Amino acid sequence: MSETLWLVVPAAGQGRRMGADRPKQYLELDGRPVLAHTLARLHAAFPGARLCLCLDPDDDRFEPAWVPFAEWRRVTGGAERVDSVANALAAIAAEAGDDDLVLVHDVARPCVTVADLQRLRAALTDDPVGGLLAAPVADTMKRDDGAERVASTEPRAGLWHALTPQGFRFGLLRRALAAALEAGVTVTDEASAVEALGLAPRLVSGRRDNLKITHPEDLALAGQILAAQRACAAGRAVSSGQPESAPSGATER
Repeated sequence: MSETLWLVVPAAGQGRRMGADRPKQYLELDGRPVLAHTLARLHAAFPGARLCLCLDPDDDRFEPAWVPFAEWRRVTGGAERVDSVANALAAIAAEAGDDDLVLVHDVARPCVTVADLQRLRAALTDDPVGGLLAAPVADTMKRDDGAERVASTEPRAGLWHALTPQGFRFGLLRRALAAALEAGVTVTDEASAVEALGLAPRLVSGRRDNLKITHPEDLALAGQILAAQRACAAGRAVSSGQPESAPSGATER
């Protein structure tokens, strides 16, 4: 398998559920935009990776200074996440090999840890299909009747929350997305497109604090998670006799 790593970060969404005056990737979190935190965390785990950042063509809020990667490109985002990822794969088609690993990560997940990122890559090193970070469901799951009343309680055994990054080989992922788009299959994440080919992506257990900022209250919660991660890293540094300070975005589990 190729050791070349590509990162695709779809960041063309408008985040309307946030009800904010700007897309959620540009909301301030600990003094910086959410997007800057996410890219810093990815860079801390994979400083040598090659980044594709998918942005709306009319986006005038983006600042290149927020990108810490030496090799990166801006790609035109699409109407849906799947369109943005497909555009990114098309943009690198002349350079990427079919066996190159592509990790797709939500721009609105700034709290993913370096340890989880690196563990996912290690788990997928020789996996023939690919996989994703995920967390087993811990809550009781209810199915509604369409009128906001409970129709049934669903067994949670074997259910997982899909997280990101999700990682697949370039050739397989491009084929899966193209087939799904052509067939009109609803693609909510990269794994669902690969599943539509009859393949079974690997589930790699990840931390539950890999929060996706979607609703207004999530922004404050993300700030609390980042603060807790910093405090945990500082505590470990003190106990090990190492300096307390760490590069931005480098806190781990």
